Amino acid sequence: MKNRTAYYDNAKFFLVFFVVFGHFIQSYIDGDHFIHTLYTTIYTFHMPAFILISGFFAKGFQEKGYIKKVAKKLIIPYLIFQAIYSFYYFFIINQKEVVLDPLNPQWSLWFLISLFCWNMMLFLFTKWKAGIALFLAVGLGIAVGYFNEINNYLSLSRTFVFFPFFLLGYYFKKDYFMRFSNNKYRYLSLIALGTIFIGFYLSPGFDYKWLFGSKPYDALSYSHLNGGTIRLGVYSLTLLATLSILALVPRKRYFFTKWGTSSIYVYLLHGFFIKYFRNSELEGILNHSEQIFIFTFLSILLIALLSSKIVRKISQPFIELKSSLFKKYSTD
Repeated sequence: MKNRTAYYDNAKFFLVFFVVFGHFIQSYIDGDHFIHTLYTTIYTFHMPAFILISGFFAKGFQEKGYIKKVAKKLIIPYLIFQAIYSFYYFFIINQKEVVLDPLNPQWSLWFLISLFCWNMMLFLFTKWKAGIALFLAVGLGIAVGYFNEINNYLSLSRTFVFFPFFLLGYYFKKDYFMRFSNNKYRYLSLIALGTIFIGFYLSPGFDYKWLFGSKPYDALSYSHLNGGTIRLGVYSLTLLATLSILALVPRKRYFFTKWGTSSIYVYLLHGFFIKYFRNSELEGILNHSEQIFIFTFLSILLIALLSSKIVRKISQPFIELKSSLFKKYSTD
């Protein structure tokens, strides 16, 4: 823990906070313009920034045994949680039958299968110079929107659409993050994020689903022919927002830094609580004036809970495929 760079763990904490917070407030975006704008703004950066940082830590992809390691870390937990969530939804939503489809990711699980694919795509794209590789990745992300067959199935659309951020993260050097964290860039970042928020607030017709990267152009509320141009604009906007939020991440170690080390636990487990909340009476008892503060508090509380030692030890066999809890008892 002491040898870890606090900046990256702080970044993971803030980003997973926005993931949880965004999922909490999603239920209210249709009834409150401010919350709708806040939700849309969050989606311009929280997953692209997560993906960029993941790419930064993929620099060892050519090491021996890397593919096996990544498959064990991502694909097996994906299949496990795909099954668990399928049964959980059956009981929570009262579905008529359990839907077990390993090729159609349940909710947030798309990230695991896409992350595996991004690691594999590095073997091809790193054969070219960085500029050419990034140009091709962006072009591919734009092109896939024209094919209706490329959608949420196997997380294909998100894999191609978000790959430029992963590839950019791979090319990032450590000093790039530190360079963005000086006061000059932080002030500019606050202005940029504030401008993006105001822009969305004054443009209520923008379809936030463009930021999901999961749908072909025909499924979005703009003409098919203009889809590529709009996605290029969305790329520019999300890159600006992503670099801005990363510039605001503190470098020092704080009480929440350790929670950032458990971001994968929070990401995979928070869906059980969010899904229960959305299908319970709790969703309808909050006033609009209370929502932001309450969900901020609940998001932090949920992150603290899911990052706790007891939760990590219980869920570790499903996420890391090992158990320090059983190992401890077997050696006592």
